[in-house]
Amino acid sequence: MGMNSVTNIGRNGIQDWIIQRVSAYVLAFYTLFLLGFFVTTDVDFQIWSALFDQSWFKIFTLLALLSIGAHAWVGLWTVSTDYIKSAMQRFLFQAAFILVILVYVVWGIQIIWGL
Repeated sequence: MGMNSVTNIGRNGIQDWIIQRVSAYVLAFYTLFLLGFFVTTDVDFQIWSALFDQSWFKIFTLLALLSIGAHAWVGLWTVSTDYIKSAMQRFLFQAAFILVILVYVVWGIQIIWGL
């Protein structure tokens, strides 16, 4: 098992492609929802808080957050395997970005759910 297989999300290119497409759709729907919300609502702190008090929106936001992490990871993995030829440099680059993505996802979960 090489370093590429350790840092790859999917087992093959098809799974990575599906992760990219599904996460892109989730992010597109989330973006369109927020755009529609801002266009149709006079948003202030109370309205924004009320939106985030709803469980369905917390789950939608969590799904968007996880989609950002997965989408970014597959993209960074693909680019790094194409352009960083040294296995150790590529592994260190990918490990650093895994850590960054993980920190952002955990931090986002703490913010969304008030943990």
